[in-house]
Parts: sequence; C-alpha cells; structure tokens
Amino acid sequence: MTTNIRAKIQAFGGFLTAMVIPNMGAFIAWGFITALFIPTGWFPNEAFAKLVGPMVSSLLPLLLAYAGGKLVYDARGGIAGTVGTIGLIVGANIPMFLGAMIMGPLSAYVIKKFDKAIKNHIPSGFEMLIDNFSLGIVGLILCLLANSLIGPAVQEANNLISIVIKVLVSTGILPILALINEPAKVLFLNNVIDQGVYYPLGMQDALDTGKSIYFMVASNPGSGLGLLLAYALFGQGVSKSTAPGAIIIHFFGGIHEMYFPFVLMKPITIISMICGSACGIITFQLFGAGLVAGPSPGSIFAYLALTPKGNFLGVIAGVFVAAVVSFLITAFILKISKTNKDEDLNESIVRTKSMKQEGKNILTDITNNTSQKLITFVAFACDAGMGSSAMGASVMKKNLDKLGIDIRVEHFAIENIPTEADIIVTHKKLVDRTRMVVKDKPIIAIENYLKDPEVTKLIEKIEQQYHK
Repeated sequence: MTTNIRAKIQAFGGFLTAMVIPNMGAFIAWGFITALFIPTGWFPNEAFAKLVGPMVSSLLPLLLAYAGGKLVYDARGGIAGTVGTIGLIVGANIPMFLGAMIMGPLSAYVIKKFDKAIKNHIPSGFEMLIDNFSLGIVGLILCLLANSLIGPAVQEANNLISIVIKVLVSTGILPILALINEPAKVLFLNNVIDQGVYYPLGMQDALDTGKSIYFMVASNPGSGLGLLLAYALFGQGVSKSTAPGAIIIHFFGGIHEMYFPFVLMKPITIISMICGSACGIITFQLFGAGLVAGPSPGSIFAYLALTPKGNFLGVIAGVFVAAVVSFLITAFILKISKTNKDEDLNESIVRTKSMKQEGKNILTDITNNTSQKLITFVAFACDAGMGSSAMGASVMKKNLDKLGIDIRVEHFAIENIPTEADIIVTHKKLVDRTRMVVKDKPIIAIENYLKDPEVTKLIEKIEQQYHK
C-alpha cells in the first residue's frame, strides 16, 4: 500500500471516527438499556424495554447523521443530514446506521454546494429568509429522495452484506478476519474497520439477539496484552522498560495505539497478533459470547461493562486465550532473534532509509519554520483525538510544568487541528494524512507517545526560547 493511498484511507477512517466517537455515549447508553431491561437482561422490565427499539431505529442513526453533516458543513450541514436521513428511517425495517453515515454527509454536501451557488445572488436583507427556506426546500427534496430511492438501495445492500456475513459465520471462518484486522490496525486503519464496518453490523445484530460478536473481532485487548507482556519479560532496552507502562494504558485504558510501535519495530510479531486475535475469535464463537455495544475505548473495563448476562465466562476466556497465544508466539520470536537483542524503540525510527529520511525532512521543516517564532501552542494529533494524542499531550504538559513553562499543549483529531497551532506532533504513520489537513504547519513525527527523542528535542527547544 503506497503512502498516499494509506493516508487517504486513514483520512476516511478518521471521518467515520469523527461521526461515531462523539456519539459513543449514546450507543453505550442504548447498550446498557438493552443489557438491563430486555426479557433476557439483568432486570427485565417491559416498560423500559420499549426504549430499545426507538433508540436504535431513530435516535442513534439521526445522531450519526447530524455528526456527519456537521463535519461537512457545520450546524447547517448537520440539520440537512438529519432531515435527509429521516427519509431513510421511515419505512425501513432495519436500523439505518450505514445509511445515516452516507446520507448525513451527502445531504450536508448538497446544501453546502447550493449555498455556494446562490451566495452572490441574495438581495440584501433577505439572507435569513432565503437561508431558512432553502434549507427547508433542499431538505424536503433530500428526504423524499432518501425515502423513495436511497433507502431501498441501502436496505438491499445491507441485506446482501448480512447474507454474506451469515454465510461467513456459518462456515466458521470468522477468525480469518484477523488476517485483515491486525495489519490494518498497526497502520492506523483500525477505525475504518471498527466504526465503518463492525459497529454498524454489530448494532443490527444486537437488535435481534441482544449482543454481537462483531463488537469484539477487532477490539479484543488480549492480543496486545500478550505482545506487551512478552516485551516486558524478554525485550531489552527501552522496549523492555516502557512495555509495563504501555500494558496499563493499553489494557486498562483501552488505547490500543500503545502496542503499534512494538509491532512496527519488529514486524514479524504481526504473526503473534494475528494468531492471538484469531484464537480469541474462535473462543468467543465457542462460548457464543458477544457484547451489547461497541467498547470505546477497547479497555477490559469497557468489555466487562458491556458484557450481557451469561456471557462473562466466554468474554473473559476470549481475551485470556488471545493474550496467551500472542504472548507465547511473541516470546518465541524475541528469544530466537538472531541478534538476541531486541531493538530499542527509539532506534526503530531509523531502521529503514525512508523512515530516517522522513524524520530528517520533518526536523528540517521545524527548524526552518519555528526558529524565529515563539512556540505557544503545541497540538498532539491522532486518529480520534482521544487516546494516544491525549496521553502524549498530558506527558509533555507535565514535563513543561516541571520546567516552569506554561504554554498551550492540547490533543485533537487530525481533522480538527486548530489553524493557530504552532507545531503538530503525531505518529510517523499519520504524517501524510496530517499534511493533507495542515499543509503549511511544521510536523514532528514520533514513534512513542510516552517517551520519544523528538518530543524531548522539542521540549529543549521550547525551554531555550522561554529561558534564554
């Protein structure tokens, strides 16, 4: 996969994430209501159980549509997306999650283009009147088109996908998905898979059965735990010393990006991740386990909180098996390494010529663009702006506080990086995608959000500026 294509796919995944992540609280609320009050739940309640259907068929798709529309064209786009999506929902016999993720941004794009076309033709004093009526008329058309044309097409496509998935499950080859999931995750394409594919399928599946295995096929924290445990015991240098901290953040905090650098540092360990994930899926299948909603973040606490009655043994077993298999294979790989010495995390930045050159170019860019400007705002960026970037910003802020330096250090999703940021810090695998968003800003590429030499250099540079 070329760098440009990967960056574009990451950007698409980031857009899906920006639609789903702000609404995860609502999805989890629905999951709790389902787990507690449906007839097979913890506390069956006929009155409260009536909330399940309307929430999943109307509320959740409309929230997705508004979020997607707002990303394209702010609040006006969100309203257009919601109006267009209601046309999909009415008359549909399935939850229109996929439809909402299409119709929301599409409706916003249409009204955005319409506004641009009439912008210079509105008589003075009629702006509000035309804005309101144009949104109403365009929304009417979109709603009717969605109801009569787009909705049936999405429903047929959904039926086809459901048939394919059911065949896949019936043949028992669902674990093969690990061959796709794990390599995609370490290339930061995990949100394309989870938010774009598995979560919508899982929500539909959960509506019928009260739970779904699709929420677990890519989010199982077990394989990452096994890999990091192996590094903690058999690694050397910085990889060994940082692995225990990474375990806590990955397994309990749910930030899976913590183990990505360990795989990238020794790519053959992707085998342990694939095998661990596949064995975890097999275990989930054997126990008939599932979750009631998507665990976000993918923490063991989120897993247990979203486990329905009677599924705890299967869920815990799937996580445990994935961890054991991943640990054993990774440990074997580390022990038989020809050099018998695991590469330092910091040295992995320069393992390949292209990565090394990329780092030099970025550092040169920073030197040229920031030498004469006082750094007052550092933005850490990642896919969703909630996991690894939040951790990196927190660590840097604490280090600056110790030096008595008070500047703005915050975390953002790549698509939401503020224009006033002086420097952007992101993982080296996300640099190309970040460059698509902030074309004229200096970017620092890092490998390790906990401790990276490039962040250390940046802190030293800031210290020189403020204490000279």
